[in-house]
Amino acid sequence: MGSTLNMDFQEDSGTLGSLPVTTSRNMSSSSSAFFSANQSPFFSPRSSTCQFSESTRSDAQCDSANLSADPPSSCSGIQGTECLGNARFDLPDMKLEPTACISSDFRKSDHVVSNGTLSSYGHVGDNGYYDLIAKHRKQMRSHDMSFSPVPISLSSNRNRSYDIYIGLHGRKPSLQRFANWLRAELELQGMSCFVSDRARFRSSRKLGLMEKAMDVSSFGVVILTRKSFKNPYTIEELRFFSSKKNLVPIYFDLSPGDCLVRDIVEKRGELWEKHGGELWFLYGGLEKEWKEAVNGLFRVDEWKLEAQDGSWRDCISRAVSLLAMRLGRRSVVEQMMRWREKVEKEEFPFPRNENFVGRKKELSELEFILFGDISGETERDYFELKARSKRKNLMIGWSKSSSVEERLGKRQWGSGSRKGKEPVIWKESEKEIEMQSTERQQNQRPKGGGWTSRRKKSAKIVYGKGIACVTGDSGIGKTELLLEFAYRYHQRYKMVLWIGGESRYIRQNYLNLRSLLEVDVRVENCIDKSKMKSFDEQEEAAISRIRKELMRNIPFLVVIDNLESEKDWWDQKLIMDLLPRFGGETHIVISTRLPRVMNLEPLKLSYLSAVEAMSLMQVSAKEYPIAEIDVLRTIEEKVGRLTLGLAIVGAILSELPINPSRLLDTINRIPLRDISLSGREAHSLRKNTFLLQLFEVCFSIFDHAVGPRSLATRMVLVSGWFAPAAIPVSLLALAARKIPEKHKRTCFWRKVLRSLTCGFSSSYSKRSETEASSMLLRFNIARSSTKEGYVHFNELIKVYARKRGVTGVAHAMVQAIVSRGSLSLHSEHIWAACFLLFGFGNDPIVVELRVSELLYLVKEVILPLAIRTFITFSRCRPALELLQLCTNALEVADQAFVTPVEKWFDKSLCWRPIKTNAQLNPCLWQDLALSRATVLETRAKLLLRGGQFDIGDDLIRKAIFIRTSICGEDHPDTVSARETLSKLTRLLANVQTHT
Repeated sequence: MGSTLNMDFQEDSGTLGSLPVTTSRNMSSSSSAFFSANQSPFFSPRSSTCQFSESTRSDAQCDSANLSADPPSSCSGIQGTECLGNARFDLPDMKLEPTACISSDFRKSDHVVSNGTLSSYGHVGDNGYYDLIAKHRKQMRSHDMSFSPVPISLSSNRNRSYDIYIGLHGRKPSLQRFANWLRAELELQGMSCFVSDRARFRSSRKLGLMEKAMDVSSFGVVILTRKSFKNPYTIEELRFFSSKKNLVPIYFDLSPGDCLVRDIVEKRGELWEKHGGELWFLYGGLEKEWKEAVNGLFRVDEWKLEAQDGSWRDCISRAVSLLAMRLGRRSVVEQMMRWREKVEKEEFPFPRNENFVGRKKELSELEFILFGDISGETERDYFELKARSKRKNLMIGWSKSSSVEERLGKRQWGSGSRKGKEPVIWKESEKEIEMQSTERQQNQRPKGGGWTSRRKKSAKIVYGKGIACVTGDSGIGKTELLLEFAYRYHQRYKMVLWIGGESRYIRQNYLNLRSLLEVDVRVENCIDKSKMKSFDEQEEAAISRIRKELMRNIPFLVVIDNLESEKDWWDQKLIMDLLPRFGGETHIVISTRLPRVMNLEPLKLSYLSAVEAMSLMQVSAKEYPIAEIDVLRTIEEKVGRLTLGLAIVGAILSELPINPSRLLDTINRIPLRDISLSGREAHSLRKNTFLLQLFEVCFSIFDHAVGPRSLATRMVLVSGWFAPAAIPVSLLALAARKIPEKHKRTCFWRKVLRSLTCGFSSSYSKRSETEASSMLLRFNIARSSTKEGYVHFNELIKVYARKRGVTGVAHAMVQAIVSRGSLSLHSEHIWAACFLLFGFGNDPIVVELRVSELLYLVKEVILPLAIRTFITFSRCRPALELLQLCTNALEVADQAFVTPVEKWFDKSLCWRPIKTNAQLNPCLWQDLALSRATVLETRAKLLLRGGQFDIGDDLIRKAIFIRTSICGEDHPDTVSARETLSKLTRLLANVQTHT
């Protein structure tokens, strides 16, 4: 019996290829038995002791696997990866390592890389584009046969039924990615699935089990490709489900009009010229049955699902909705409708740039880096990847436990220096990803160069692992490239998640994904009732919830735009801790000015070609003589060939009746302002003074059109103090109007006129801010947002606005935020105002408020912001630091109140005692003291949640003293504070007892 089963296993492995025994990186959160080309055919939901990766849902549980030859079951009890730890085989001659895991993903075989594949993953030489693609595809096809097979089948429930049977045929990576996504999305909505490519199995027993699964499925989804009609199993599935009237065909890179029997048989059209003919002869079938199966597709009128290269998301969304409707699950349909509406409004931060030019090479290379393959029109775009300098060591990721020397010593891989035929494995651990030899070798110190010379060698681009980094100077077009890539390929992802990479805001931006991903990161859900968690643990728990959502088999595109640092500004933790592991379905694209991120060799963004730059400056249909074209080339060189400067020049030439030579003369005659351009952020401006003069020309145009100090100019100046996020035009205009005038004296008649027209000021103000924002957009100083009534400013323009140093601009921004800011809509800008007010870290205090303004700020802004940051987003330490700095500011104001002050009239009355501000203004002083008590009590309550009872006890006692002194013992606020003290005292006593 054992030998018979062994023969079955060997027979299967001949078709299936070999299965790499490796841990899956990105695992599905779904629960369905999934049959793929790269792993064992059957999974059991009744297995005993199975360990899950952190990518699975926290509530998922399964038992260990009993391996036998029973039929498959649904995956409804199993998450995407079935780990076979401590697995027990019923076959005496088969063994499996206890640490082996079987992935439910089609394409997990790429975690094991043979010696021949190494150079393609890590290093690209002088080969052309087509050679590189062909080589990479050949290696991907060879993965299945490179390793010893692990044929396994798992026991299951014979009577299990399925909602959906998914049949497919082919090993194309895009097909497997699509099938993975479809399965995961269906299971996410609670529909059990059975997925199979039956052509890869030869055992009659296993094929019989799959036929049983077909029979007990409510619907049969058949993914059709141009090769499907050569496959007898696909033809059988079409006939079977068509006869049961539950066939759901999905046309993958086909259309229903392509699937005509006559066209296929007679090889009509470019599609069937190669793949058509009398296909039933290829597998020894009957012509009648084949034609019956193909003609049956046209009887399925209600299911017209096409998965073209640019419609994957729409196809899967429609398939899920239609299947849920037919299965009677209306709640799923309503949920999908709400999700589509939300994504349509919130997915992209900017509308697509209709004037985008060039960058074909960079877009194609980005696609290749992320997917490991390219398709569609991009495949015809020829590009050559530059030769990369060789490097034997590559570590993509982070490790807190080992030094640089230890990492270099432990990780060896290379393209030219590898000896023998030892396989290279993608080593995946909790903290790092690297390509590593299976036999660790001691790294010898290089002769003559030392470690320093080795560090200077460039790393190599890793293809097909879902991570890409784009670097370049400010204003060169990194954001535009990422935006175009996201719009071009967004259908390959469930959602594009755009994150601002500024170091002070990146973690908050990351946690803001909770609304799109529908993840609850509130601190209440992160507290383990049996054990008090520290603040760091609570923050990590919130972040891990987002990470887990991104680590399913559902593809997302995470775009981190303008990454300032590899470390978070608040606690110096690595930004890598936020991201899902590489190699899964979720892809990550980073734009940065840093020379390197995570030891990845970035895609260096170069300047546009001369033709592309010229087209960017000649937006209008104006035709210039040769002399003017030469002037445009001069402007291109002077502006540093930055796309930002080129776009502004093109806007000026199209909006104004001016030729290039006159524009160049105007820019040269504009004097440079005497401003300080020190600091790292102003480095790009120091190199390009011509760009600063171009900015000043734009300001002069705005002032000439409207009048001195036009609203548009002031909006630009005040924008520099807002957060790096979309700014509401109304808030921007309000701040601009609060900038103090240079000349304080105002004509008497102007005051009278203003008082008479106050009733019309609202409509005029609205019209003027609309005109000002429109002017900024037309001249490319600002860019529009997908949020209605919001605009964005380039970081170079914001830096120049801050350095220009107009008095009172920062104060105007803070006043506008305090008076009009909304916590739910403008939280980033409220944080920006707090940075100016309290001086976080080593920052100076830029804006100082009067006591009355400070009290209003604390009550209406600071306390709600801190509580929301702590409770809603679990960002404990930033919230507590904000409250501590607020306490310090209130104490400074209180100290000023109790300091004696001298009035001019007191000097003549020497016998009168010198009073304090507290005595002169007792009500304001009491409000100040009570406000400080409220902040102290809030801090104590928040510290209680993190187990810092001793500090909280000290703070609440101070609050009680203040309230008792002013309000009395029996005041409700005093009583509430005493209750908090009692709770802290009890918890502190418990801790001291246990320790």
